[in-house]
Parts: sequence; C-alpha cells; structure tokens
Amino acid sequence: MDEIDCAVIGGGVVGLAVGRALALAGREVLVLESEGAIGTGTSSRNSEVIHAGIYYPQGSLKAKLCVEGKHLLYDYAAERGVPHRRCGKFIVATSPEQAEQLEAIRAKAAANGVDDLELLTAQQAIALEPQLHCVAALNSPSTGIVDSHAFMLSLLGDLENAGGMLALKSPVSRAECTGGAIVLIAEDGTALRCRSVVNAAGLGAPALARHFEGLPASSVPEEYFAKGNYFTLSGRAPFGRLVYPVPEPGGLGVHLTIDLGDQAKFGPDVQWVESADDLVVDPRRGDAFYAEVRKYWPGLPDGALIAGYAGMRPKISGPGEPAADFMIDGPASHGVPGLVNLFGIESPGLTSSLAIGRHVAGLLAQA
Repeated sequence: MDEIDCAVIGGGVVGLAVGRALALAGREVLVLESEGAIGTGTSSRNSEVIHAGIYYPQGSLKAKLCVEGKHLLYDYAAERGVPHRRCGKFIVATSPEQAEQLEAIRAKAAANGVDDLELLTAQQAIALEPQLHCVAALNSPSTGIVDSHAFMLSLLGDLENAGGMLALKSPVSRAECTGGAIVLIAEDGTALRCRSVVNAAGLGAPALARHFEGLPASSVPEEYFAKGNYFTLSGRAPFGRLVYPVPEPGGLGVHLTIDLGDQAKFGPDVQWVESADDLVVDPRRGDAFYAEVRKYWPGLPDGALIAGYAGMRPKISGPGEPAADFMIDGPASHGVPGLVNLFGIESPGLTSSLAIGRHVAGLLAQA
C-alpha cells in the first residue's frame, strides 16, 4: 500500500490553498481531484468577487477568515501578478426603509474589522455612478474582483514548487479511519495510507464523509444545494463598481458584478434544488431579474439579459434557516486523529481561501 503524509481531497480553490499551506509548512502533500482539471466545480461558477467581510456575524469563521483572507489575497495577487482589481462596491438602498438598514450594515462590518465603509447620499452616489438610482448607498472600497482561474493556477504552482503533487481523475470513494492512520480507498480499489487527510470536496464533502469508517455520523451535517443563476448583460457595463442591493433573506439579492474584461452580469439568485448537478439556467428566470435590477438601474433595456451560467452553493443550512457558518472540523471536534473536514464552504470561500489554508495547517500542526 502506498503511503503519504497529507492527502487533500478536492482540487478547487480551497483544496489547492490548503495543499499549498501544508506544503509550505514542510509537509508531504498530495491533492486528489476527481475531475480531469482543477477547479471545475464551485470554484469555476461564482462571481469572482473579493468580499470585504461586511455581512457575516461577528466572531464567525466566515467573518474572521474573510477579512483575513481578503488582505492575504490582495497581497498575493499583487505579488504574483494574478489579475485583479480593487473596483469597490456600492450597497444601495432604493427605499427609505432600506436606507435605515445601511447604518446597521456599517456597524456589523465595523465589528468584523471592516472600518472603511462610507455612507453616501443619493447625490454623492449618483455623481460617481450616473446611471444609478438610490436614496442612499454604502461605499465599500475594499471589495474587488479576481481572476479565479489564474489564482488557482498560481496556488498549484506554489504547491508543486514546495514539493506537493496533484493527481487528477482520482476520485475517493471511502476511507477507514482506524489503526492510527487514515486509509483512503479510490473508486478503482486503490488504497492510500495517510497520516493526515483534509476533506475539501466542496459540494460532495458531507456525502464523502459519511463513507469514512470511524468518523461519528453525528459530526457530518446534512447538505443542501442552493443554485445561483447568472444572467449576462449584452452591451457595455453601466457601472465601474459592483452594485448590491440591501441584503434579502437567503442571499444578497440580484446584484451586478463586473469581470476583468468589463463584462457585466447579474445574480446569483437563490433556487433550492435537489441535485448538485442541476446547473442549467432556465431563461424564464430572467423575467424576475428585470424588476429587481430596475430598482437600482432603471435604464436596463428590455431583452438585454442573456442566460449565462449557474453555480451551486454547498449549503449546510436549508431553506428558511439562518445561514450556517463555515464548518471546519479537526480532531478536537470529531475525535479522528489527522482528519479535517471542510463543510459548507460557500461564499466567501474564494476570498477566504488563503486564510482557510492557514487555519487548516494550524489544526493539523496541533494534531
């Protein structure tokens, strides 16, 4: 039986960041990716936004790791030449009732260490973004965008330069967490004996963990799938910044983001589905987008929205429930030496990835 010090299951942005952190700490690392390329799941189907850390509950892992990860990501992208832009974001209130919520959002952000939000009047906001309609706005200058694929390639380069390895088309079917080590069994029956294992399988992490013999079933949460549909804008982007409405239950509303090529897109919405593979965008869902977008951009032309792509949030809280925090469970939580499970790593997972890597490496250093 082959042996390895650390195996990371999942070659998305979080798995690569974890593998990189472990390799830089001097560990022998193998990243196992079930697909034929890195980052083909959630990592390739998101807004590519660098989040500031505004909305998350104070003291949560999402708040802590997002704020830490934001600073790490900006520094990393600048140092490594990963394309990115600190474009900023407006959180816009389109009614007096929403305007009353802006100060509470700013206070929540400040509690998380995000103290650069600026309250703007309608006149100030429209002076900066002439096509905007609002009664007030919050300016978040530390929100940005990043080329997620270039970022993942850079993480992979770091991993390999530090002696780590990537194995593609290497799906893991189960594990045996007994006898002082963790034995991973691939779908073809190949076994790999590991001192440490990180389950960073994203959407499939809970289902995989249920096949870890020796891991208490009570330590694995139920998974839910919240599909997010995006519609792209035909024509020139109307704004130079990202534009988000005041948050709504279940998500951040139908917001406008831009990519590094100045292409604008709207979304994601929230559509609860049964399967993580349900990624087809129904063009009819775009009908509801028009009314939401026109609340802050009345100039949206008829027929300008084109069905784009869909992403899937790896939720561990269901419809109508409060959004769950990141669940990063090490041996102290579940009692299995050398195992770390990553559950519910939805947004702001991309922004937090480098901080998550540090956090997991720290957990395993204590094991």
